[in-house]
Amino acid sequence: MRWLLLFTFVIFVYFPVNGQGREKKGVPNLPAFDYRPLHFGFLIGFNTMDFRVVHKPISERPEGLENRYAEVVNLNPGINLGIVSSLRLNQYFNLRFLPGISFGQRDLLYIQDGEVEEKPLEIKSTFLEFPLLLKFSGARMTNVKPYLVGGINPRIDLAKSENDGLKLKKGDLYLEVGAGFDFYLNYFRLSTEAKLSVGMLNVLDSSGTGEPEDVFYTDVLDRLTSRIFVFTFYFE
Repeated sequence: MRWLLLFTFVIFVYFPVNGQGREKKGVPNLPAFDYRPLHFGFLIGFNTMDFRVVHKPISERPEGLENRYAEVVNLNPGINLGIVSSLRLNQYFNLRFLPGISFGQRDLLYIQDGEVEEKPLEIKSTFLEFPLLLKFSGARMTNVKPYLVGGINPRIDLAKSENDGLKLKKGDLYLEVGAGFDFYLNYFRLSTEAKLSVGMLNVLDSSGTGEPEDVFYTDVLDRLTSRIFVFTFYFE
């Protein structure tokens, strides 16, 4: 993880600085890049995963769980890896398909009668992702161009099992919106992007894990919906 962070930092800092000499002269790098009908690349991203927790009304809870609640703590860093395929629609719009895989973790801490449990429930996820996004680009300023992006991202969680204390559904559909900058370097285009991904479905399986001790995790919750923030580097 450390070497990957160092690598992306060097790429992000060194290459734009190294290309400034040409930009000062007003000479654009890769002048025909945006006119390609189709191009490919890869991405490396870093994420933090979160839940929006909705509790059951007290009247619907089992006896003894009336004052039990849960909240997400310790937003853990995760990683995204994927492939870039981009189709040029016109001067301003590109359709992008970015299949990949992501790893992350959410810590769900339970509180009952004002007392906090010693250890949060660790919910680890390994997502297969299939985002289909529409990218709207602004005007190019020599070697830099801003853009907005939005679309949908079906995700399948390969890491889900009934041993987490909570039984979660494997599939979810996310709406995504973000913004970023394209940097045109000597040999490739580097893009940096911040994106919010909001799950539309309730991923909590109310049937539970089947283990008697796990009812203390499941029976106080009504809904769990996912939220993921991703910062991504694209190399195209």
